[in-house]
Amino acid sequence: MRTFNFLDHGFPLSTICFGGASISGEGKGYGFGPITEDESIRLLKKAFEAGINFFDTAPIYGFGSSEIRMGKAFKDIREKVFLISKCGIDWHSNTRVNMTNDPAICEKMLGQSLERLQTDYIDLYMIHWPDQNVDIRDSLKVLVDAKKAGKIKYIGLCNTNVDELEKAREVCKIDMVQSEYNLFADSVRDQLFPYLEQHHIPFMGWGTFQKGILTKRVDASRKFDSTDCRSSAPWWKDMNKAPMYQAMEEINPLLDQKGVDGVSLALSFSLGHPAIRAALVGMRNEKQLESTLRALENLAPLELVNRSHEIATKHLMEVR
Repeated sequence: MRTFNFLDHGFPLSTICFGGASISGEGKGYGFGPITEDESIRLLKKAFEAGINFFDTAPIYGFGSSEIRMGKAFKDIREKVFLISKCGIDWHSNTRVNMTNDPAICEKMLGQSLERLQTDYIDLYMIHWPDQNVDIRDSLKVLVDAKKAGKIKYIGLCNTNVDELEKAREVCKIDMVQSEYNLFADSVRDQLFPYLEQHHIPFMGWGTFQKGILTKRVDASRKFDSTDCRSSAPWWKDMNKAPMYQAMEEINPLLDQKGVDGVSLALSFSLGHPAIRAALVGMRNEKQLESTLRALENLAPLELVNRSHEIATKHLMEVR
């Protein structure tokens, strides 16, 4: 397993970070299909045994079920895993999502996550999305106090921008940034990476497989289970996916020629920039775990990655 050193943390972290949304399907709240609690816990333990010690979750994943399952899986080996969770996406009793970085809600959510994860601390705690109605500095003050109290070790921002990062620096050090990054979504390379490199802030990307499009698991004919957020989420249903499908029709024969698959291509791209430390990967079964680990040892060659990126960019530009 490839690893990287994260600041002053006591052990190296795997460059593959297990994405916890994948283990929360029937709980809805941004899940990707049915998976039982027993299956989830077994898969998490299998990932750890395979060398993955880096795990990402959030309260919204399964409306708490992802955190609960990680808590059960790792309660006996807590010191051997590095856990990420987040605040900022809460929900009402009717499960209507409430996106807010209100400091009081951030504090409440942290307490709930600690309970679900059965831990006294969370290694990296992040603000999930920017909130134009709340000054990021006020939200971060809550996290700074929590860090002083030992409830979190490191502080991060997700889906952020340079303006927020500049404000954040007035309050605390940002230890990691997480945003979408894949062959079809790479705007952060120009918008964010120069700033992160200048200030020595490590980055990890989510959406590594673009919800399955990059791995051949999702094409225009794919139907989704009702427990899969892609069956109903507006951000997916309203997305123009045709250019990505068309690009993959052109890319897949190139992959076959080189003897690599879409998983290898996706990981090669998502780990290929100096600013990047890890790629967030969602896996729902052992077969997907095995294909990810196999691809990590058989990454696509650079010339193929660059050519695939050119093809992806060309198709996306045609619809802009």
